[in-house]
Amino acid sequence: MELSGRTRMVGIFGDPVAHSLSPAMHNTAFRELNMDWCYAPFHVLPRYLEEAVRGVRALGLRGVNVTVPHKETIMPLLDVIDPEAVAIGAVNTIVNEGGVLAGHNTDAFGFVRSLEAKGILISGRRVHVLGAGGAARAVCHGLLGKGLSSMLIVNRTVDKADRLAAHLAVRYPGVDIRAASGTDLSTADIVVNTTSLGLHASDPFPLDPMDLRADLVVCDLVYRPGGTPLLRRADERGCHVIDGAGMLLWQGWQAFKLWTGLEPPVSAMTEALRQAGVQV
Repeated sequence: MELSGRTRMVGIFGDPVAHSLSPAMHNTAFRELNMDWCYAPFHVLPRYLEEAVRGVRALGLRGVNVTVPHKETIMPLLDVIDPEAVAIGAVNTIVNEGGVLAGHNTDAFGFVRSLEAKGILISGRRVHVLGAGGAARAVCHGLLGKGLSSMLIVNRTVDKADRLAAHLAVRYPGVDIRAASGTDLSTADIVVNTTSLGLHASDPFPLDPMDLRADLVVCDLVYRPGGTPLLRRADERGCHVIDGAGMLLWQGWQAFKLWTGLEPPVSAMTEALRQAGVQV
């Protein structure tokens, strides 16, 4: 990639950020479309977040993605926030419109699209979501917007799950939304693990693997070569398994479109992830 005085810059703010696959994915798409754009990782410590946001304006960046731990704390620093991002309570994409910074959340779209791309029917299904943090909020909003039959939010701290369920019930009054500290998979069609359990091989299972049925769709937002322990066990029991790689791809696809107004080449972005060892 050859930079010039005309190169448009975008990137990602995070702490840590060196592991991010977004630069490879987006820069491959820029090359495929012959665009003079560049995507760079920016390691932004929490204490410098406000200065980094001012830098988006000062340096004329077209926008940035936002990852852990800044998705919530960045919101008060922006000028405009998309209503869906407000509802989710987190921003993962910023668009710079002539110095006006607009916050968006493409995670909900990314997760739902990752299921649809695999032919998973969402409407009318019963979903159990494991976890009640920021990732869970995005997943819940995305799925509920597709007409679920019911949703159970499972979290060890049930008060946190209760608060999320109450928030969602106001926005989606026609859906049976409940909270619990444990899950009975006999009442689920789709299970989504939004917790960090699975990042390490020694992590405990977020549910009883003996309850996994062959007709279940089991999703894990963690993506790693060979799959997480949960997905490996679900695959052994005949479940339809989906990891977080598709969500990574499609949230990036939506961010690219917000910045450029163009639809990025999915095949090129998928190949960039494959080259990095991630299968979509």
